[in-house]
Amino acid sequence: MRPRNERAGRGRGNDRSRLRVSDHRMAARHRETGNERRTTRPKEAVRALPPQHIFYTRVRRGATYAFGLVFATLVTGIIGYRLFEHLAWLDALHQAAMLLSGMGPVIDMTSDAGKIFDSIYALFCGVILLASTALLFAPVIHRILHRFHIEDTSDR
Repeated sequence: MRPRNERAGRGRGNDRSRLRVSDHRMAARHRETGNERRTTRPKEAVRALPPQHIFYTRVRRGATYAFGLVFATLVTGIIGYRLFEHLAWLDALHQAAMLLSGMGPVIDMTSDAGKIFDSIYALFCGVILLASTALLFAPVIHRILHRFHIEDTSDR
């Protein structure tokens, strides 16, 4: 175990400060001579594409998350329209589904609370539409990019 003054980084036994100063001097010397240090990474091994059953599992998982997100948003809209605007269950489902699909509102809101909920829900549905699309296509795009990477590195 080192003495206390070395552990705290104080006193004469502080080798870290000496190393830093020498590193700075060496870097300055390299800059003056034009010889900058270049670090090269070791070549990474390129892995093959995962088997198709793993790819289909990832697609299934993304689709499950996307549909779960859409279903939860749809249920939130139905309950919100039922509570704030007192719509019938079928009308609330229709209004929520049309907003979630991006088609727009069907029924005009009459109460202030209904209008506030409708506008917040419409903005939220736009984000959910984009997020669910991303969840659906992410595994496919990932596989395509991975395949391009394999083809690119095999040419070298």
